[in-house]
Amino acid sequence: MASDVNELLDMLFEMIEDAKNVPLSSDKCMVDRSDALDRIDEIRSAFPMELAEAKKLLAARNDYLASAKREGDLIIQQAEEKAKQMLAENELLNKAKRESEEVVRRAEDKSRELKQGANRYCDDALRRAEEAMAEIYDELKKSRSRFRAVATGMTESASGQPRPAQPQNRPFDAETEG
Repeated sequence: MASDVNELLDMLFEMIEDAKNVPLSSDKCMVDRSDALDRIDEIRSAFPMELAEAKKLLAARNDYLASAKREGDLIIQQAEEKAKQMLAENELLNKAKRESEEVVRRAEDKSRELKQGANRYCDDALRRAEEAMAEIYDELKKSRSRFRAVATGMTESASGQPRPAQPQNRPFDAETEG
């Protein structure tokens, strides 16, 4: 079983291209419904694999942010507890205040840095996933355009204008004619 979306699309394209014409019709063909539906199901199942990667990245980002928040909250909680303890001792009141504020400031700084790092990482990962999906989508659009051109008996001239296809006794080859 092919797993690459492009391979699956090529297989579906070849199936339609090689299909026999419907009697008395030049633009309709007969395709084995079961085989065509199987190819479409395989294509559908390949897309979730691509999307699953993006979901995993989002989940990792959320886990990372939650961990950073828990760590920050723990540090803040520890700082508050320490501050309360120090307040109980009158001679260390001013010192405790300064130290607790410094711990809170460091915790907030660290939490902010962790969040920024997680956001940068996730943004980069999502950008890469988006680019991969865009490439797949562009290839799908090109294959569909080539299929339409072959199915309607039209090809594109060098200027990009449609023209009637020359009769050919060979199958469509997406690499040489695309």
